[in-house]
Amino acid sequence: MPNFSSWHLNLALFQLAYSVIPPDKVSPGSKEGDNLVLKWDVPALGPAVDLNSWSRKVYAHGGVQRAPAVLGSKIISLESAPKNCTMCWQAAKPESLMPWMELDDEYLYLSQAENIQAYHLCAEGTGLQCHPQAIFSGHQEDVCRFVLVNSHIVSGGGDGSIVLHKIHGSYSVKFSAHEQEVNCVDFQGGLIVSGSRDRTAKVWSLSAGRVGQCLHTVQTEDRVWSIAISPLLSSFVTGTACCDHTSPLRIWDLESGQLLTCLGTDFHRGAGVLDVFYETPSLLLSCGYDTYIRYWDIRTSTRKCVQEWEEPHDSALYCIRSDKNHMIASGSSYYGVVRLWDKRQTRCLQSFHLSSPTSSPVYCLRFSTTHLYAALASALHVLDFTAS
Repeated sequence: MPNFSSWHLNLALFQLAYSVIPPDKVSPGSKEGDNLVLKWDVPALGPAVDLNSWSRKVYAHGGVQRAPAVLGSKIISLESAPKNCTMCWQAAKPESLMPWMELDDEYLYLSQAENIQAYHLCAEGTGLQCHPQAIFSGHQEDVCRFVLVNSHIVSGGGDGSIVLHKIHGSYSVKFSAHEQEVNCVDFQGGLIVSGSRDRTAKVWSLSAGRVGQCLHTVQTEDRVWSIAISPLLSSFVTGTACCDHTSPLRIWDLESGQLLTCLGTDFHRGAGVLDVFYETPSLLLSCGYDTYIRYWDIRTSTRKCVQEWEEPHDSALYCIRSDKNHMIASGSSYYGVVRLWDKRQTRCLQSFHLSSPTSSPVYCLRFSTTHLYAALASALHVLDFTAS
């Protein structure tokens, strides 16, 4: 898990779609397929630079040249970064993508439209290879979300289907799952759970001879935005749109599909839950449209969370992740704002504005031992917490 309190912080940007950069910043001899390293001549400053004062602008730059389709750029460390440093890229008009991603020890898996692409992580955290090592396809419309478990990718798509891929091999299975888009999936213990805009959550078997068989259909009476299986494999939680008179956070029995409990009692209409994350079988994080991060301990109370933190700019929170200790990262709906929180404090510890001056939600966050990855509509940003 990264040391978020360290001031030795590098910022790397992986610009998706077509990117351009000033040619005087490209290392001599760079060619397509290389990891691209930018050159910056800057005065050395002390480590106590205010990250929020940095100016990160994206604009047209005269005399640019086209870069590889995915641009991996190792940027100067905070210790040597000038205030108001301007990093110059321009991208083609971004598509309306809502990317999702997962990590393992060697690859970053990123959904782009109807495909999931695997990018090899370069040694010593120097970036990603510019071209995907593998592409997993099967959906007719955009991938909404996917999970990576035990060398298998399970994805839900806008076409209402679920696709299972075995990473090391050609095995794949696709089956029709819902009448509308599959907004969320999880996969544990030979079972898939899925949630849809069609106001249902379903449990699916992956047992031999029963692959793709629906075991239970749960009528949630509301659109399902997020879902997660408990680490005990006994239940699962759904986060819904909160458009009816039901709690947007409910826990269901995995074996029977019956409702076990509702979390919380004071949600306002429209306070939909966009992401949920189990830290332990009894500790759960949630976030969504009402701008709050909530921390639940179902051993002590299901009526009230044990802690909550409000997004200071009143933005919806699209995603959340934690190190399962003290640190939480959240992704906001505007200007690519990533915030870091310490559970022992009431206010945000640090924030990063990754898409200014254009606005994009942060759709997904993931950790490695040294990096924090943030997926926006047209860019993947990587915060490098290793000392320079």
